[in-house]
Amino acid sequence: MSAKALIQVKDLRKQFGKQEVLKGITTDIKAGEVVCVIGPSGSGKSTFLRCLNRLEEASSGSIFFEGEDFCDKKTDIDRVRQRMGMVFQQFNLFPHMNILKNLTIGPIELQKRSREEAEAYAMELLHKVGLAERANAYPQQLSGGQQQRIAIVRALCMKPDVMLFDEPTSALDPEMVGEVLNVMKDLAAQKMTMVVVTHEMGFAREVASRVMFLADGYFLEEGSPAELFGNPKNERLQSFLSKVL
Repeated sequence: MSAKALIQVKDLRKQFGKQEVLKGITTDIKAGEVVCVIGPSGSGKSTFLRCLNRLEEASSGSIFFEGEDFCDKKTDIDRVRQRMGMVFQQFNLFPHMNILKNLTIGPIELQKRSREEAEAYAMELLHKVGLAERANAYPQQLSGGQQQRIAIVRALCMKPDVMLFDEPTSALDPEMVGEVLNVMKDLAAQKMTMVVVTHEMGFAREVASRVMFLADGYFLEEGSPAELFGNPKNERLQSFLSKVL
């Protein structure tokens, strides 16, 4: 395993019944990379991402995270997942807890941090995303864009080594997309390792260090944004880009 590969995926396959949705995906994700995964609906993008932290169990193949075999049944997945932040389309905030409680319950309960330390770090991150004044608000009092920014902060409060994003802006009103993407751009600038499944081609073009194209369960092409968007080689990718750009 190369020294800098944070996540190493080898021949990853996933079947739902008789339908194979991932067909032998192999890739390395290095520390500090921002990898955007693009492709048509139903291509297997979200399944690939969910396999990375075992929200979906791979049918075969291997995933190593920080040198640990994540597919080994003996691996304590809850312990490993603490180092992997995950942000979904839906925000999944606890509705009966205020924002600060949402942000600190994980670090306090799972990582045994003191309340003072957890709250101080949560407030520091809330300041960074411009929501410090909403610390005592409840999720339903916030807009969708604000809730998604809180969901990103909640993942960051666990101090993860990698952040996984599953179409984080697709459930938002168009005018709220920018505020969430800006938080993600700031994270990328801080060299956070990120894997982002997205339909936001502008974000992929501007922020990604590498773009992966999936279609029909196959990993068909990858490259820098300039290469992939500027000179796509695969016919399926050319067809896809002609429809979305």
